[in-house]
Amino acid sequence: MEKKNLLTYEGLQKLETELQDLKVVKRKEVSQKIKEAREQGDLSENAEYDAAKDEQRDIEARIEEIEKILKNAEVVVEDEVDLDKINVGCKVKILDCEFDEELEYKIVGSTEASSLQGKISNESPVGKALIGAKVGDIVSIETQAGVIQYKVLGIQRSN
Repeated sequence: MEKKNLLTYEGLQKLETELQDLKVVKRKEVSQKIKEAREQGDLSENAEYDAAKDEQRDIEARIEEIEKILKNAEVVVEDEVDLDKINVGCKVKILDCEFDEELEYKIVGSTEASSLQGKISNESPVGKALIGAKVGDIVSIETQAGVIQYKVLGIQRSN
């Protein structure tokens, strides 16, 4: 049995929008490129044709990937998230005990994780350690650089 892909509602919408764009817009664009490249004649030395076919393969692979994610998606209803302890769909404020630095993260499913946007996966080492922690708890995370400790300062809804 395949594992469930935990998604926030925002993540679900983003994937559905991307899938729609790939199926409706990108497929049409790439088939037009292939058609134009075919009209140039000899396909054996046609770089535009090869590039268009590669792009088509990438688009179809991404469509398949998104459909697989959505097929096994479980949407976390953020309004129903229990704010007594950290779970997927909440925003957490933590204190890096070593550097005395406050950090804020949104805990999301692995398909939505993006460190640049402050979204960490529930399956990442930090995410795993934080899941289930309460305000005031200190969690320790084993890393290659040693043990990192975070103190949970706050838990809130992410929306």
